[in-house]
Amino acid sequence: MTQQRRRIDQVIDDSFTNDIEEISIDDLRSRRVICDELDTELSYYRRMLHGRMDLLDFELRRRSGEETRSLIEALPEILADTPSGRTSNPLDRGLSLDLPELAGGGKREVDQALSDGFLTHLPTTETDELRNIREVLSETELTVSNQRRAVYNAHDIITGEITRRYREGSASADEFLSQK
Repeated sequence: MTQQRRRIDQVIDDSFTNDIEEISIDDLRSRRVICDELDTELSYYRRMLHGRMDLLDFELRRRSGEETRSLIEALPEILADTPSGRTSNPLDRGLSLDLPELAGGGKREVDQALSDGFLTHLPTTETDELRNIREVLSETELTVSNQRRAVYNAHDIITGEITRRYREGSASADEFLSQK
């Protein structure tokens, strides 16, 4: 596997799952952990993006007259929308996120989209600008969703290979548990 700086780049690279039968069981397990951690990170990003899009959608509906409540009045309802009843913040579950910057000191697209302070200027931001921000958030969410699908695919391939080895007897879950 080529050494890439970001974990998502490692997972998306074909070498992450190529020749999977030749990869040691310990390396397979490590790669599956990377996929699990990335899924948590990407889920968090998606939820953050969705929250901002929900706020913008509400404000745009309010400005068009479809909504009469203020953003503050609707905020509990807007923010209460969490997927599958799970906490939307992986840090609440004791997990940490690895958030490296891109080469050159820049930020990743999702970090740029989430760091935009448009919410503090929401009342004074022009409607067209809000629509543009909404579009950027939507495009970023699509990118994150595509990355998440790639992580799922890699996870499925790796889990399939681990399962095959357990079934054929070439690997043992007992060995793994005794190492912990």
